[in-house]
Amino acid sequence: MPPERAAIVTGASSGIGLAIARVLGQEGFAITVAARRPEKLQQAAKGLAEEGFDVHAVAANVSEEADIKKVAEAHRERYGRLDVLVNNAGVGIAAPADRTDTKRLDMQLDVNVRSIVLFYRECLPMLRQAAAERPGVLVVNTASIAGKRGVAGNAVYSATKFAVVGWTDSMNRELNHLGIRSTALCPAFVDTPMTDWVKGRVPADEMIRAEDIAEAVRYLLKTSPACVIPEIMFIRPGEAM
Repeated sequence: MPPERAAIVTGASSGIGLAIARVLGQEGFAITVAARRPEKLQQAAKGLAEEGFDVHAVAANVSEEADIKKVAEAHRERYGRLDVLVNNAGVGIAAPADRTDTKRLDMQLDVNVRSIVLFYRECLPMLRQAAAERPGVLVVNTASIAGKRGVAGNAVYSATKFAVVGWTDSMNRELNHLGIRSTALCPAFVDTPMTDWVKGRVPADEMIRAEDIAEAVRYLLKTSPACVIPEIMFIRPGEAM
């Protein structure tokens, strides 16, 4: 018997992705979790399974088109349907403009932007099918507050996240009539391994929690198909926009 609802979450071995996968499990979704490091991913999947969730781990480097196809196909074979897609995998490598390394530039473009485009392409047949049965299918794209305002010294990352926000807006205009909604999540510093580099300046206990972001996804799941939320910003107290 296929599950009643199923989801894919990328970048799900820790941080925001793992927190979102947990919320989806709590809401009754079967979940395919994907991430680059197999051992770390298996450990995360084991923890979710021990909490009673139906979870399937697929190791994948989302900068590779073949791996994106692998995740989509593995999910299709395992669960046969897709109601929620969470494009969470991301990478940030700070550098001033005159010291931008081409390899690191390409990595950020591939992971932060190209992978999202390809995941939509590969998953749209399943998303369309689910939306035909039950309007309100959801795609969540993890952007950043850096996708709402430029960041000196981290311009490539910021530009990729602006692209995520723009892509999300375009997908709403393209797919809403099919019952497929998209939301870009735009958080400031979240206490995850990705922000370890700044914790000497911004203490971890003053950062947003991964669970804060995940709870926003729970809210999105409960909104009606008539409600489209194109983006959500998460800022820290006193932080200027």
